[in-house]
Amino acid sequence: MNPFTKLHGRRVPPGLEWRILRRLPHISLAGSLIPVALAVLVRILPPEPGVDIAKHIKTVDIFAIATAVTFFTAVLTVAIGCVVVYIMKGPAYVADAYPLQHSDRPATGPAPSHTSDLD
Repeated sequence: MNPFTKLHGRRVPPGLEWRILRRLPHISLAGSLIPVALAVLVRILPPEPGVDIAKHIKTVDIFAIATAVTFFTAVLTVAIGCVVVYIMKGPAYVADAYPLQHSDRPATGPAPSHTSDLD
């Protein structure tokens, strides 16, 4: 018996996972531009008086990098979830046969007694 026998005609149509996967490149691009824009703005705009400029830029850069890494982690997580849903919606396969003793007809006799050695 072939262990990978497909059930014919059993395929779920694509749904929300494909729409999300198609939008992820645009979302990734937009999400990566926001921290970059923040890092560029802190260098262009004039600083407030009495603020250490180098420390302020360094702090904003660290925040921008942390935001970008967190955002890309979230995008990767959503992409993995969409791939898992796509795989789960794939074709169905025939399962291994496991014969049950009373699968179609329940036992009609008395129920077996379960006694323990502690009685």
